[in-house]
Amino acid sequence: METVQKKLEELNQLVLQGKALEAFDKFYHPQVVMQENEQSPTVGKQANRLREEAFFNSISEFRGANVLAQAVNGNVSFVTWKYDYTHREWGVRNYTQVSVQHWQDGLIIKEQFFYGN
Repeated sequence: METVQKKLEELNQLVLQGKALEAFDKFYHPQVVMQENEQSPTVGKQANRLREEAFFNSISEFRGANVLAQAVNGNVSFVTWKYDYTHREWGVRNYTQVSVQHWQDGLIIKEQFFYGN
């Protein structure tokens, strides 16, 4: 059985290869709950898939993403990302984000993103 650490590393590699939606399909639980900072969470894989698609379709220029740090403790993992892109509505975005994942049955059941505005 693959560990959370191995799954997290594969997920990150897919994101770095520009395959974030493929990573989402493979590693996210059907009942996943995802939340941006303290905003209302989005519940369910289908609703979150649509949200992810809308985000990626709104990026007009992608300049890069890097993993700055990551850790796993039991069924909780986190990744510190550095992103640099231009979004059609938000303009140029260059920031650090921490993603915290809670795993259940080998899939991410909850993920929250923390970043500044």
